[in-house]
Amino acid sequence: MHFSFLLSFALLFAIASGHADHRDQVPLDYVRFPEPIYRGSNGEVTADAIFSGITTFAKLPWVQCLTRERHIPFDIAFIGAPFDTGTSYRPGARFGPAGIRAGSRRLTLYGGYNVPLGVNPFNSGLRIVDCGDIPVTPYDNKFAIQQIEDGHKALLQREAYSPLGNDTMTGQKLSPISLDGKVHPRVITLGGDHTIVLPLLRSIYSTYGPISVIHFDSHLDTWKPSVFGGAPSHQAAINHGTYFYWASQEGLIKNGTSIHGAIRTTLSGLEDYDNDDNAGFKRIEAREIDTIGTDGIIKKIRETVGDGPVYLSIDIDSIDPAFAPATGTPETGGWSTRELRTILRGLDGLQIVSADIVEVAPAYDTNAELTTMAAADVLFEVLSVMAKTPLGKVVVE
Repeated sequence: MHFSFLLSFALLFAIASGHADHRDQVPLDYVRFPEPIYRGSNGEVTADAIFSGITTFAKLPWVQCLTRERHIPFDIAFIGAPFDTGTSYRPGARFGPAGIRAGSRRLTLYGGYNVPLGVNPFNSGLRIVDCGDIPVTPYDNKFAIQQIEDGHKALLQREAYSPLGNDTMTGQKLSPISLDGKVHPRVITLGGDHTIVLPLLRSIYSTYGPISVIHFDSHLDTWKPSVFGGAPSHQAAINHGTYFYWASQEGLIKNGTSIHGAIRTTLSGLEDYDNDDNAGFKRIEAREIDTIGTDGIIKKIRETVGDGPVYLSIDIDSIDPAFAPATGTPETGGWSTRELRTILRGLDGLQIVSADIVEVAPAYDTNAELTTMAAADVLFEVLSVMAKTPLGKVVVE
């Protein structure tokens, strides 16, 4: 009774002082960023949290990063870019962010520990959040592309929640690799068709300058607008097959240290490869996995990008449609989900500043959610690599 009286008095005092509002009225035991709990009091695994609450990526805390909670810092953020009006074949990737989140529900069912990489990214000490989606108009591509750039930049240009610390291998002090000398968070974008990578690279450029790109895709996406789409207007010339052409023209890509993987598309002619070379990319054909295997592919990627900052872009169509049918432009003869996950784990130690997965179009998926689960699992590998490798360079004294 005495406690209830004191609590009521405190509440009345807060209201009278003008400090109360609905955002502050939370339970006394409320924790904004709880430690993940996946086991019951008797030690048995529990699935209760998998089906309750709103569907965020891997049941991460939802933060309204672009609006009322823009003041909350984080280390890694998931953000959706529901845009698909730059696609040439199957539309529907605007529903990709929601589908990928649904496919990720069981990622933490057993705790989230990544056995091959030896890390649980969800318990790594980093603040990892789901920021929801960037508001993207479906009526105006030019405006939508600007919205995506502004939304991504609003997240990327903040300072990270956690300090940089020391190198995990040598224990030496690290310094930031960004242009402004600050520690910035990493952003994982859920597409959306592949056009979104042009505004994302513009955002990345503002913080890191020209960037090395690792691009997993069945298509080159460096086509000249006159070849891909015909370019009847300037806006039509920017689409999911030309965005790397424009990124190269704008100087966003670090020429010679970027690479495609899983390429297997038909071409307009061999001049497409010449154009791809001029855009600054090297290539790994999908069929090379039959001759050099996953180890050889990992070796080629690492030799190409070196030890500088890297942007990672993953088109779900790099996986064969037998494993991931729900995509905008499917191509047979691709890698299996297992092979792509193995290759991604081989990037361990690279400084991946941000990443995306695109072209997931859930309307074409099976009832078993094959594609959305594959997309979520691929991002689990990316998240694990990020959690293991801080974004810094060793300070030489």
